[in-house]
Amino acid sequence: MDKVGIPRSLFYYYYGDIWKCFFENLDISYIISPNTNKEIMDRGIKVSNDEMCLALKNYLGHIDYLKDKCCYVLVPRICNYKVNNQSCTNFWASYDIVNNLFNIAILNYNIDLEKGDTLKKGLYKIGRKLNKKPLEIKKAYKKAIYQYNLKRKKNIQININKLNSKKTKVLIVSHPYNTYDSVIGNDIIKYLTKEDAEVIYSDKFDEKITSKLSEKLSKNLYFKYSKESIGSIIYSLDKIDGIIFISSFPCAPDSLVNELVMRKIKKPHINLIIDNNSSFTGIETRLESFLDVLRGNIHV
Repeated sequence: MDKVGIPRSLFYYYYGDIWKCFFENLDISYIISPNTNKEIMDRGIKVSNDEMCLALKNYLGHIDYLKDKCCYVLVPRICNYKVNNQSCTNFWASYDIVNNLFNIAILNYNIDLEKGDTLKKGLYKIGRKLNKKPLEIKKAYKKAIYQYNLKRKKNIQININKLNSKKTKVLIVSHPYNTYDSVIGNDIIKYLTKEDAEVIYSDKFDEKITSKLSEKLSKNLYFKYSKESIGSIIYSLDKIDGIIFISSFPCAPDSLVNELVMRKIKKPHINLIIDNNSSFTGIETRLESFLDVLRGNIHV
């Protein structure tokens, strides 16, 4: 039986739940790479170049981990969600990068709404590639989307409820592939939780609302995920105590968008830029000081 490899990086943090449910309902075997660790990061660094951000390097490390453990590796290409909702160029280039670096069989689909290429079309294409019948594919897709929407709605409500917490409330403004990655954002979240801060996530709000709210900070942005991230600041600004920006070096959209936002907001914030040489010891010191400021233990 064909086994599909799913890299636990980049796209996984947007579409992983949909993919898993889709494959399970089609009785397609899959393997997910483990949480990012030093070995996977080093694998990615070995095959990447200096201009690639740490998140992309990690992604390539996950591909390298999976290359001899499955029949196909799932590598989508995500271009845009219409003209003013573009993705990062790394999302555009992912298929070509992987195809040039690795001798593996790739399961690929495009999301390019400008050309009518949707997630639905992409997953139907994969279902046919894996010899599933049209009716099976249709049922699997509908169930995957239904379950994803249920979980998404629940997570959004939990996130919104945190805005009423009596704890020190910190908004994490970051892409989910950074926030939840074990070597980029996970230790930051763990530290804040250990220090009894209420962690609120920019990616767990209704993206239609946050995308629209982003216009209050900039009307000219065209990066879909950046708009959703900064819109969460406007959504929660009156209820949070501080903001932590997390980026993987050298992310071009973040270097532009985060700087723009930090110049405009009147709320305590810090900007954490993580690369493969970052030490959590230094980051922990900054987080400790930041929480002291938010709690009034240090006056600035």
